[in-house]
Amino acid sequence: MGLRDFPKRSTLSDANKRRNSEVFADIYAGLYKRYRQFLSGSRIREPAIKDLKIVDSSTITLFSDILRGAGRNSLNGKKKGGIRMHTMINAMEDVPCLIKFSSAATHDHIFLKELDLKKGSFVVFDKGYVDYEQYQQWSLDGIYFVTRQKSNARYRSLEEFDIPDSVDDAVLKDEKITLTDKDGNEFHLRRIAFWHHEKLKVYEFITNNYELEADKIADIYKNRWQIETMFKRLKQNFPLKYFLGDNQNTIEIQIWISLIIQLIMLVIQRKAKRSWAYSNMMSYIDLLKFLKNPDSKWEEITMKNIGQLSIFEP
Repeated sequence: MGLRDFPKRSTLSDANKRRNSEVFADIYAGLYKRYRQFLSGSRIREPAIKDLKIVDSSTITLFSDILRGAGRNSLNGKKKGGIRMHTMINAMEDVPCLIKFSSAATHDHIFLKELDLKKGSFVVFDKGYVDYEQYQQWSLDGIYFVTRQKSNARYRSLEEFDIPDSVDDAVLKDEKITLTDKDGNEFHLRRIAFWHHEKLKVYEFITNNYELEADKIADIYKNRWQIETMFKRLKQNFPLKYFLGDNQNTIEIQIWISLIIQLIMLVIQRKAKRSWAYSNMMSYIDLLKFLKNPDSKWEEITMKNIGQLSIFEP
């Protein structure tokens, strides 16, 4: 690019403050549109059900004067702010198909109204998104959801369904329940109690789908791990603790750039003939030496931890 020196931090901060983050959002959207079919076709494993959407959020800690944090002030009077990244991914693609930013103080359930879901599709999320009004609207629109029931939820059992022998023994109960929304209106959902052998714990799921077997509903909820893995991959491989600016626009730009790189790297990983670990792809290598002797460098990459550079290297 003709640059003789790396730009100063303040120069980058000023530039990103003026540059609209929507530019990078559009770049990500264009790349997602181009590669979504490839990512879906090259998926590593099948989701519990086709056309499954997974919703969750992740908070990136910031100074409180940039974006307000959630919860009460600490005893010392100091409180960290944060930007919350509300995200929906398609389980077939494993990358975000919808992203919205807000302050960490914004309640998660507001994001549910942003979802553009087609009739017959499934969406799964944790119990932090409880929104009875939205549940009723989805039932009217033919959209199915799976989530966990809150421990303090008040409900009344209407009917208990028989559990077929073909269903996993971990299913303890399958029933139809009545709940009451904030306006006092009653509505019905399906409740499933499921015993988790590894954690020695009972999980209670609620859904508006009555057609699938109870253990299939539990399998759908298990697919939530995909979005947790995506957040972990993003935070471990990209410096989202250090920002080149102190305003929301600059921070959003840096997050969008990380998402763009993550998408591109996933496409490269899936297209590569060798089985590359994502962390190895993010390591520093001598490209010229790799191209001259890829087999030798491949052995070095997979057998040694090159992510940690030695302080004694010249």
